[in-house]
Amino acid sequence: MAKKTSASPPAKAPKAAASAPKASKKKAAPTTEGNGLPAVVTNGQLAGFSTGTSAHIEAPFIEVYGAREHNLKNVSVQIPRNRLVVFTGISGSGKSSLAFDTIYAEGQRRYMETFSAYARSFMGGLERPDVDKIEGLSPVISIEQKTTSRNPRSTVGTITEIYDFLRLLYARTAEAFSYATGKKMIRQSDDQIINYILRHFDGKKLIVLAPVVKGRKGHYREDFQKIAKLGFTKVRVDGELLDITPKMQVDRYKIHDIEIVIDRLVVKEDDRFRLSGSVQNALTHGKGTMLVLDPDAKGDKAKPQFFSRFLMDPATGIAYDDPAPNTFSFNSPYGACPTCNGLGEVQEITEETVMPDRKLSIARGGIAPLGEYRDIWIFQQLSLILKKNKATLNTALEKLPEDLLKRLLYGISEDEVDDSKTSYTEPFEGIIPFLQRQMDSESDNIREWIQQYAQAQTCPECQGFRLKKESLHFKMDGKHIGELSVMDLNELAGWFEGLEDRLTERQNVIARELLKEIRKRIGFLLEVGLDYLNLHRPVRTLSGGESQRIRLATQIGTQLVGVLYIMDEPSIGLHQRDNERLIKALQHLRDIGNSVIVVEHDKDMILHADHVLDIGPGAGIHGGQIVASGSPQEIFSSGSLTSQYLSGQKHIEMRKQKRKGEGKELVLKGAKGHNLKNVTLKVPLGKLVAVTGVSGSGKSTLIHETLYPILNQHFFNAKKEPLPYGSIEGLDLVDKVIEVDQSPIGRTPRSNPATYTGVMTEIRQLYAEMPEAKIRGYGPGRFSFNVKGGRCETCEGAGIRTIEMNFLPDVHVPCETCKGRRYNRETLEVRFKGKSITDILDMTVEKAVEFFEFQPRILRKIRTLNEVGLGYLTLGQQATTLSGGEAQRVKLATELSKKDTGKTFYILDEPTTGLHFEDINHLADVLQKLADKGNTVLIIEHNLDLIKVADHVIDIGPEGGAGGGTIVAQGTPEQVAKAGKGHTARFLAEELKTSKYTA
Repeated sequence: MAKKTSASPPAKAPKAAASAPKASKKKAAPTTEGNGLPAVVTNGQLAGFSTGTSAHIEAPFIEVYGAREHNLKNVSVQIPRNRLVVFTGISGSGKSSLAFDTIYAEGQRRYMETFSAYARSFMGGLERPDVDKIEGLSPVISIEQKTTSRNPRSTVGTITEIYDFLRLLYARTAEAFSYATGKKMIRQSDDQIINYILRHFDGKKLIVLAPVVKGRKGHYREDFQKIAKLGFTKVRVDGELLDITPKMQVDRYKIHDIEIVIDRLVVKEDDRFRLSGSVQNALTHGKGTMLVLDPDAKGDKAKPQFFSRFLMDPATGIAYDDPAPNTFSFNSPYGACPTCNGLGEVQEITEETVMPDRKLSIARGGIAPLGEYRDIWIFQQLSLILKKNKATLNTALEKLPEDLLKRLLYGISEDEVDDSKTSYTEPFEGIIPFLQRQMDSESDNIREWIQQYAQAQTCPECQGFRLKKESLHFKMDGKHIGELSVMDLNELAGWFEGLEDRLTERQNVIARELLKEIRKRIGFLLEVGLDYLNLHRPVRTLSGGESQRIRLATQIGTQLVGVLYIMDEPSIGLHQRDNERLIKALQHLRDIGNSVIVVEHDKDMILHADHVLDIGPGAGIHGGQIVASGSPQEIFSSGSLTSQYLSGQKHIEMRKQKRKGEGKELVLKGAKGHNLKNVTLKVPLGKLVAVTGVSGSGKSTLIHETLYPILNQHFFNAKKEPLPYGSIEGLDLVDKVIEVDQSPIGRTPRSNPATYTGVMTEIRQLYAEMPEAKIRGYGPGRFSFNVKGGRCETCEGAGIRTIEMNFLPDVHVPCETCKGRRYNRETLEVRFKGKSITDILDMTVEKAVEFFEFQPRILRKIRTLNEVGLGYLTLGQQATTLSGGEAQRVKLATELSKKDTGKTFYILDEPTTGLHFEDINHLADVLQKLADKGNTVLIIEHNLDLIKVADHVIDIGPEGGAGGGTIVAQGTPEQVAKAGKGHTARFLAEELKTSKYTA
């Protein structure tokens, strides 16, 4: 039996804490006791920071009295300050309830209390957590595992502010180059222009011109009138000198260049005054640019020469505005690419989506947006075009000539109609241009219909760099800002090394402080193991662990002291090698004078902690107690479940005999996406396969972005395109693919494990078969809280009502009609074994397994939830409250409960996320059972406990980013460890030394 220990209460524990009710659900009245400093903001942003009193800073502990949030059982504990403290315990035991819902929530509430009553009226108040008292609380910063933003404009560079410093650096020090000739742009003063003309055109006739129209269509009648009123008599239109005449205009449908003839003179030093006046007049009317033309020159010299007060290319006259930081911002109209509006990609209709199956004819639906033949205008038009090419609507698309297909898709121009060699009598817009035009439709339905035929393509204008071409031609040491953004952080740090030696003295003076700040911030990101990322990477593509470590790096950069940091499993997605760097970063935060609390399951993190709090002993109602507290060494001797795994008393055992599988392979050849270097992946079928490697080595690129989209397209005609690859063999050996990732199972409180797994349908059917339901004529729909009939109509089945407070946050209150039970009184009168359907939703999975023991259809689905370690969840728990790991296990349970064929290909992305050693043991059993049935189970994983029980390991690396992208080792875990190639081998070899085998 595990020995239960708890931190001793303070020597002078207040009576209120000592006599607190053991499991009171009543919220304690707000108090002002405690010396905690009120300053908190979530997700790595701190405001209202106060240095506090010396008495507070010297307090040795954070003292929590009578915490009862969620499943916590009146917990009182002392947490040492200025230490690295790990909260561990089985999944669902109450770690987050203590760390986030109690300690952080109280710190946040105190921070809000420091605001004036007027300010609080705009923000609303925060309810006090269910705790008697907390003392010694510092300003709190919460860094949780969630992506920072879903905005496609948010990148690693913008959220770390490194890109902002780069923009300032380029605005002040970069050199401009012409996008037309590649030559360096020059800037000229009025005197420089005059001196140049006097030196190079001395004694020659010269025409001074001011450009007013550059490459635009229009008749410009009003412009000619304005020029005449200014006293000018001549203009140069498209290279021809003309007198201005009344009602003068040009062809409105052609592109024109128009310049005012400012002066015609012979250049002489004696006439400097006249030349000076003409130049200044030309620059004024030309808005900073002007041209001079030698009318007697021949050949290339006959071309006009441009001059500008701005950055200008003398050969072409192209001029740039003076650069500012927003010139390099893809979120500003001054810097964003006009084609993609700064997104780096455009939605385009492609031939593949319009013609998915070329074996079909147009009449049979070969052109997907048109469907099968109908007697409408578009089919008549296509029929005429085909007829002129000796084909019909019943001809298969693959048999039509390529040039004819191009005409059908992209249209017939007026030039082709006028051409006597073709027999076309009228122009045709084309299928793709028509669909592309509909993307800007005002109708939501039409836009939604078009989206299914559109694919995201790299913007052809900016090549994905997001900036306009002028911005991409400002360079430092030969690199524009976009090229720096796509370098991985390791490469970027290397580029900045010794940059001063490659810059001019003037650039160095300006850039000194900026370079110092940029290097420091890049260094913090490298310190937490994110060397494989680049500044261009959209934040929405980051995992929860990656975004959390980015915020951690930002916090290290702030160098705050006296702060309490609370983090939620920052090691998620990290290889053991990178984990060492993360631990050092957390220790650095501690060493500069902060308290760090980490909710974590990682063995290395626990062993490096100064103090460990083990919460348990079980999950849900079986947890909520402190079962062990002290240093890692003291935890070893506590006898708790965690200590048994840490000390080696319990193991996740391995099979001596690996599966032989089917003896066949799925072979993916020539994968080249992102950093992959022409990889050939061989996945043995019928086995448990682990794909490993350091963070950023290319695992997700190879599996999620290449292999899975190929399989998904093959089996389900999915839309997502795989990254570039050569070929794939063995698709006929698999009958379906299932990916289980960590995305939420629902984004509204109405979604829950019961609805997602489908067991709610079976439960509703069961209740509809009850005698009381049959007497009243109730069907299964009566027991749904999402449709009218049996639900409470006051809250529409939500159980809560949302009160809109205008400028205040919305308030959620229990429905006054149903008291949070979701259904109306008549529905709740139907009972099964004395329980209403609301009672079922409030039941834990563990209890439900017992309750539905003799209902096989329901039991099968609920039992799988229990088997994957989710016995502590309630069937009706809101999907929005589930962690990424819990959501993934709900999905896994859903798939496990289905009848498989033995040829299913499962892909799982780090299924051990958020799991305790004991939960990983359960998960390993579940995955082994899946593989025992003949299925192929492929897991992307860093956890050695799961890697060592795999039949086959594929290790990608050897490094992250540009240093990765190759398969460095593959075989059984023992073979990979023995080969000694790559970082995984070293850690796997150590793990296998202490592992135990089963028969």
